Amino acid sequence: MSVELITHPLVQHKISILRDKNTGPKDFRDLVEEISTLMAYEATRNLPLEKIRVETPLGECSAKVISGKKLGLVPILRAGLGMVNGILKLIPAAKVGHLGIYREHDTLKPVEYYAKLPEDLSERHLFILDPMLATGGSSIAAIDYIKKIGGKEISLICLIASRKGIEEITKIHPNIPIFTAAVDEVLNKKGYIVPGLGDAGDRLFGTQ
Repeated sequence: MSVELITHPLVQHKISILRDKNTGPKDFRDLVEEISTLMAYEATRNLPLEKIRVETPLGECSAKVISGKKLGLVPILRAGLGMVNGILKLIPAAKVGHLGIYREHDTLKPVEYYAKLPEDLSERHLFILDPMLATGGSSIAAIDYIKKIGGKEISLICLIASRKGIEEITKIHPNIPIFTAAVDEVLNKKGYIVPGLGDAGDRLFGTQ
């Protein structure tokens, strides 16, 4: 399985504060944005580069730039929205699509209710954004949908993942890289990650 656990001290420090039940919505939103920026730095580490010539104030030199790679962000509504701005700070030219998927209360099965994605998604490396990878159902549904309409290069960025969620995704989509800052072992009967951080959407937007 292609799973990268991001252990940078800044990420781990901020994840610890994010988990704390006493962290309020404003600080929670700020932390999600900051962590997303740091994680995107790692998730884009292998973008292809090409050489160019640059003229500095003192002379000319060889330099490297990203070789025209098109990128796209696809937050899973609604919690994934909290990750978008942090990543756009690093890659402001990325297009942003949206996927609305919720987990049905009794069956825990994903239900898609909204989709708006870039028309040229087949030409882009798409990063699916979902703070919590719990059962894996929503992320698998998102990957299925994106592949069905032509997406080819896809990665998943989540703040906290469950072991089961990782296993489910890699069983069905073994070629999808997963970037996460923590892996928790337990899911409760409601499909929440334990200890996790609670409902990311509720904590982001101050709802219950």
